[in-house]
Amino acid sequence: MQSLEGTIERITYYNDETLFMVARLRTDDEQLVTVIGNMPRFSVGERLALQGEWVQHKDFGLQFKAARYELDAPHNEKGIRNFLASGLIRGVGPSTAEKIVAHFGLDALKVIAATPGRLCEVDGIGEKKAKMIAESLKERQEVMKVMTFLQSYGVGIGYAARIYRRYGEDTIARVSENPYRLAEEVFGVGFKTADKIALEMGLPANSPQRIRAALVYYLNEAQEQGHVFQPKTDLVKKICEALSTAEAPVAAEQVLQQIKHLAQSRQLVLENTGEEEAVFTAPLYHAECYVAGRLLSLAESRLAVGTVDFARLQAGGFSLAEAQRQAVMQAAEAGLLVITGGPGTGKTTTIRALLTLFQLNGLEVLLAAPTGRAAKRMTEATGMEAKTIHRLLEYAPVPGEASGFAFQRTEARPLEAHAVIIDEVSMVDLPLFYHLLQAVPAGCKLILVGDMDQLPSVGPGNVLRDIITSGAVPVVRLQHIFRQSAHSMIVSNAHAVNNGRMPKLQGSEDFFFLQESEPEKILQLILDLCRRRLPRFKNKDPIDDIQVLTPMRRTILGVDNLNLHLQNTLNPKAPHKTELRHGSVTFRLGDKVMQVRNNYQKEVFNGDVGRITYINSDDGEMFVVFPDVGGPREVVYDQTELDELVLAYATSVHKSQGSEYPVVVMPVVTQHFVMLQKNLLYTAITRAKELVVLIGTKKALAIAVHNNKVEARYTRLAARLANCR
Repeated sequence: MQSLEGTIERITYYNDETLFMVARLRTDDEQLVTVIGNMPRFSVGERLALQGEWVQHKDFGLQFKAARYELDAPHNEKGIRNFLASGLIRGVGPSTAEKIVAHFGLDALKVIAATPGRLCEVDGIGEKKAKMIAESLKERQEVMKVMTFLQSYGVGIGYAARIYRRYGEDTIARVSENPYRLAEEVFGVGFKTADKIALEMGLPANSPQRIRAALVYYLNEAQEQGHVFQPKTDLVKKICEALSTAEAPVAAEQVLQQIKHLAQSRQLVLENTGEEEAVFTAPLYHAECYVAGRLLSLAESRLAVGTVDFARLQAGGFSLAEAQRQAVMQAAEAGLLVITGGPGTGKTTTIRALLTLFQLNGLEVLLAAPTGRAAKRMTEATGMEAKTIHRLLEYAPVPGEASGFAFQRTEARPLEAHAVIIDEVSMVDLPLFYHLLQAVPAGCKLILVGDMDQLPSVGPGNVLRDIITSGAVPVVRLQHIFRQSAHSMIVSNAHAVNNGRMPKLQGSEDFFFLQESEPEKILQLILDLCRRRLPRFKNKDPIDDIQVLTPMRRTILGVDNLNLHLQNTLNPKAPHKTELRHGSVTFRLGDKVMQVRNNYQKEVFNGDVGRITYINSDDGEMFVVFPDVGGPREVVYDQTELDELVLAYATSVHKSQGSEYPVVVMPVVTQHFVMLQKNLLYTAITRAKELVVLIGTKKALAIAVHNNKVEARYTRLAARLANCR
């Protein structure tokens, strides 16, 4: 390779997505040359030491194509002055840069780094400004050193910035010591990226450290798919296939040894299920065991509140069906009750009746739901404040820990209530349910309300279904569709689908089926419905009131492609709309976006939907307003946090759980064959309050209706409950 050193005089071109740069470099012998290559966004005035080769471009002549780079300090006063005035160093503009270099000459950067107090010798610089300049220079130098280090292992600039933000000046030492920590500790950096770094650093392909990291990764990946454990045989096979190379095969015995090692160090737990051994991460194993024991304890408790006065409830406006009366009676006597039922079966009315009953008997009641949207609906339906479960349990920073968050309501400091009612329990995963049960005090009733036929939680476990199928807990099923709901084809068709029958497709004012088989035509039909036809028909806002749901992410009718076309149709590019490109997505002012991971610091959670109200394209800052129980709430995102957001004009049915939309539009096509399931279609239909429009073929609809296979999740909660009765 050839070498080249010099100072950047001009950035001719830079692509933020590919990191491709074309720059003019001034060499030490005052030659001006063109440099090209994939590099971080450098600035005018910075000095580079490059390795690469000279190439002849047919249009632009001789260029130096850089393969590697290092950031170097400027070698002359002009370079130092340009670097300080480039805007990279806070508190220094062209005038201040001129003064600093005039005073310190070639030693200017050394003075700033080693004795920043001497900057006060320069006219106009005080102690505060001197400190800011020194800190900014140090930060810049550290960032570039880290980026250079990570770039040599193929880590992109975006991830490099995020890694530096996590570890600061310790980045190189931490990553060199254990690259696999990146997969666990830095959002967006997965096992494969960390593994690539480790292998390039020389770690053997069959090393114990690599196998242990892979075990943790694949168990965590299984959790993201909803599983609480993995069968040992399946797990070992998966690890061997994933890690083996022709030069260094990974044997099953080697994986078994590391499973044993992690079990001995109490990171994993092995349990014989009667068929074969199950492999749990320790936290999920202990959570599942605790949940089973606590539920049985609550179910066995008797906490009568006195006589149930149905006449008084009726006088208060409650006309209850038999199953609802049964739910009220059981809730009055038992410490634990599950109430389940589909749409229109009176779950909300039952909650309101229970709330009234408890209040009449002087009980302190708390209401909660898994998401802000569900809590907001619960508040509107009951007239009493409902919180998200996280807020109910006071998830907050841990005193004395810079980045630690934890639930403040625990066994040591339980909730102050006589009864706790939780709605939309089908969305609650095992870890969150574990923390909830820890905070329920002795002598407190717990009422769980939800629809077990909906899709299960996004996180690990199948809590509501496992509790109900165990037979170990009191359950009341609401099945009667009330008269006011019977006129809604949405409700009756949802129940038809849930019972394995084809929905009624004609003669309705709130449920429509448009038959079309060609995906391109369906796409255009969806765009026309959202932009023109449905807003006119129902007088609805095309962005806020209409939600497109789809079973898959990819394909022409998948989430990604639909979002691209819906964004261009409903929120088209305009001079007054600021844009920000991040990866493959362009965010635009006014866009509808969704949070795709739980961010407890910002109190926004996986599935929350908001609107972009501000974009600063220069520094990558973005404001998003989310609806909340107490009213709209603005959340600020910086450049490194934008991976947490996606466009949300269209979303997957899984992500729509806990939400209600005035209008739902959904393609139902055979191209989505692998995802066409009864509970998915049922969940999609029940998201709509006023109107459902399905577009596709009757064949695809029939496939979904008759596919009652619930995707199996590896959990042991139902078995633990049943075995301990």
